[in-house]
Amino acid sequence: MIDLDADATELARRVRDREVSSSELTEAAIKAVLAVNPKLNAVVHEMYESARETAKAPPEGPFSGVPAVVKDFDGFVKGVPWTASCKFLEGYIPDHDSENIARLRRAGLVFLAKTNCPELAILGTTEPEWRGPTRNPWNTDHSVGGSSGGSAALVASGAVSVGHGGDGGGSLRIPASACGIVGLKASRGRISLAPDHGEGWGGYVQTGVLVRSVRDAAAFLDILAGPMPGDPYAAPPPARPFIEEVGAAPGKLRIAMTTRSLFGKDTDRECVKAVEETAKLLESLGHHVEDAMPPFDRDKLVLAYLTQVAVGVASEIEDFARMTGKTPSPAAFEASTWFLRQVGHTMTGIEMQQARDHIQEAGRQLGAFFEKYDLLLLPTLAHPPVKIGQLKPKPAELAGLSVLRALPMRPAIRAVLAKLAADNFERTPNTQLFNQTGQPAISLPLHQSADGLPIGVQLVGRYGDEATILRVSAQLETAKPWRERRPKVISSS
Repeated sequence: MIDLDADATELARRVRDREVSSSELTEAAIKAVLAVNPKLNAVVHEMYESARETAKAPPEGPFSGVPAVVKDFDGFVKGVPWTASCKFLEGYIPDHDSENIARLRRAGLVFLAKTNCPELAILGTTEPEWRGPTRNPWNTDHSVGGSSGGSAALVASGAVSVGHGGDGGGSLRIPASACGIVGLKASRGRISLAPDHGEGWGGYVQTGVLVRSVRDAAAFLDILAGPMPGDPYAAPPPARPFIEEVGAAPGKLRIAMTTRSLFGKDTDRECVKAVEETAKLLESLGHHVEDAMPPFDRDKLVLAYLTQVAVGVASEIEDFARMTGKTPSPAAFEASTWFLRQVGHTMTGIEMQQARDHIQEAGRQLGAFFEKYDLLLLPTLAHPPVKIGQLKPKPAELAGLSVLRALPMRPAIRAVLAKLAADNFERTPNTQLFNQTGQPAISLPLHQSADGLPIGVQLVGRYGDEATILRVSAQLETAKPWRERRPKVISSS
């Protein structure tokens, strides 16, 4: 039996040292995915035969022969269906790899499957109407978060050691927290979205991976990082490879901490406890930690976030129409997706510019805050992983959205948008701000609730300074290892 219970760095070493062949490793991973997927519903498209062919002679890279899965969003895989969990896109097959996928392929990864996500990767829970919910391997009654939920479930279960994803409002960090793994969102412009995009959702989106160790997070950032010709901007180049930051001494840092909910109202006691315990651990490692909350205008930024996402969704649907040759209609999309499209179409250019101005103001405010502090420590989520169905629109809400489909009156649309801004961030309030400011942030699986659900802790750094995050994350991983924890649904390969 092939042992898959290792991070990607270790599996790559075993292949390199000929302890196991890439074909043997790939076959074991396929078997593991097939074993756990009936309980998790993480796979939306199997690529097993092409994986077996690739494994016979994988590209010579740092992760040559290591099996991986790819989210059904955040990049194209040539010749493989790309649907974003949206029936409208059924049958669409791209004719090229996106650059981030090409970089992962050149690194030697063997792609096994495409994974589930919410429709158009919008929501913080992976429960698309078309594919059904992906379930959490720690407790299958609970959500894996989103939008990179299918990838997170398979990494957490041990079937694979790396899952591709993306983060436009927490879509790597939220599922990392919910599934007890590591998710790093890089600085804005660190990872190219070429050749199809210059930026996503006005600069919110960064692609990346979900992994089990800090060293994997660093190594894959080295693989993915770097601009392409024509990119609109790029993050400052690192002083040295990110993998060299793992194990490097960070020095004594000044770290701010808060347990307050950024875009919500309350923080669950378990999430408070996770931050407080991490703060004590950081102090024992020689750092100075103090309570401090970065300044920002919550209401302005929530509205700016929804404005940008709505305009982004409306624009994406227009792109999909050109890609497929189909005419979009309300019946082809989930009610909440179509509502965001309607919102996007009601926004004026002035409103969009005001949203951008508010976001840039927040960037300046947090830039000044991080002149005083090296890192910010806070909960990744304000509550433990929710139960399946808890974040989906209620029947009355769906009925209201259905009325707006037929009668898209601007005042009514704006009234619903205002309600979303007031109520829709309670469970996932702590990630979007850093997509808006473009700062790097990581979720680490440092805590568990009393009933055994993972609780992630988030570290946020200065723009362009993933190095400090990785140094301190590696310190925390050494001081409080998480690799021995096992979910209920786990690969036995």
